[in-house]
Amino acid sequence: MSAGSAVSFRHVSRHFGAVKAADDLSFDIADGEFFAMLGPSGSGKTTSLRLIAGFEQPTSGEIRVHERSMAGVPPYERDVNTVFQDYALFPHMSVADNVAYGLMIRRVAKDERKRQAEEMLAMVALAGLGDRRPSQLSGGQRQRVALARALINRPSVLLLDEPLGALDLKLREQMQVELKAIQRQVGITFIYVTHDQGEALSISDRVAVFNAGRIEQIGSPAEVYEHPASAFVAGFVGVSNLLADAAAAAITGSPQPFSIRPEKIHIMAPGGAAPGDALVTDGTISAVLYFGASTRFNVALSGGGELTVIEQNRATTATAAAERMGQPVRLWWARQHLQPIAAPARPA
Repeated sequence: MSAGSAVSFRHVSRHFGAVKAADDLSFDIADGEFFAMLGPSGSGKTTSLRLIAGFEQPTSGEIRVHERSMAGVPPYERDVNTVFQDYALFPHMSVADNVAYGLMIRRVAKDERKRQAEEMLAMVALAGLGDRRPSQLSGGQRQRVALARALINRPSVLLLDEPLGALDLKLREQMQVELKAIQRQVGITFIYVTHDQGEALSISDRVAVFNAGRIEQIGSPAEVYEHPASAFVAGFVGVSNLLADAAAAAITGSPQPFSIRPEKIHIMAPGGAAPGDALVTDGTISAVLYFGASTRFNVALSGGGELTVIEQNRATTATAAAERMGQPVRLWWARQHLQPIAAPARPA
C-alpha cells in the first residue's frame, strides 16, 4: 500500500455469476483527495463504491481503508459514510434531528448533539432551518442536509453515490462548487461516483474512468481530457473526434487512430493558409447545431470521415451560423493537440 492512501484496492473483483461487475481493480486513493469514479451505467463504479462501504464483499482481492483490511468488517464498523442520490432522510424528523441522528446512535449528550448539528447546518448554508421537516426544503437543501448528516460523524472517507443526479442543471452546478468548497474545508477524502463527465472534470483532483468492470485510465482531469489513454476515454470524456485507417492517413500520413478535441480545431475559408506546423484537411459543413454560447459544426472530410468543430459565438448569430450549412471549409489544428490512440486489441 502506498503511504498516505485513504483507500487501496489490490486485485479486487466482484462477480455476479458470469457478470464481472468489478474485474481485477488495483488503485490507491490519497488521503484528503477528491476522487471521482466516472463511467456509464454498468461500468463498475457504483459496485466499487459499495465494496468500500461494505454493502458488497469482494469475490477476490483486498480493500484497505487507512491501512486496515476491510475483509469481514461490516459497514457500521468502517470509518466511512455514504451520501445517496435519494437523500435517505427521515421524513418524520426535523432537519436538525436528521443531521444529529448518527450522534444519537452513539449516545452523545443531547446538548452536544444540538451544538454539532447547528455547526454542520451552518457549514452547508442551512443555518436557522433545523426545525423544519425535509418536506419543507428544496431538493438542493435536502442534499445539503444529507451531506451534513454524513459529515457530522467525522468519517475519514465520504462516499457520494451520484448525489446531484436528481437536481436541475443550475442547482447541480451550484452544488458542485459548494461540494468542492466543503471538501477543502473539512479536509477528508471524498469518493464521488458520477456518469456526468463535466461534473467529474470540474470538481475532482483525480478521475478514474470505468468501463466494463475495469479502469481505462486514472489521472487529473486535464490528463484524462487532454491525453485520453484509449478510444473509450476519448469518446466518453467530453466530445472528441476519432479518426483511423484511411481517414487518419489522409491527414497525418499514418493509419494510426488519433483523437482531436472539437474546440482545438479552427475553421477557415477553402484554400486558406494555416500555420506552418499545423495539420490541415478540407471538407464541407454537413450539420450545424447552435447552442447560444457556441455552435457545433459537423464537417464531412474530403479524405473520408467526419470531424466535429465547436466555435465560441463571440459575434455569430443563430441565423449566421445556420447559413454556413453546406459551405466548403478548410480545417486546421496545432500538431501537439493531436492525441495518438492505441488501436484496440484484435480478438485471438
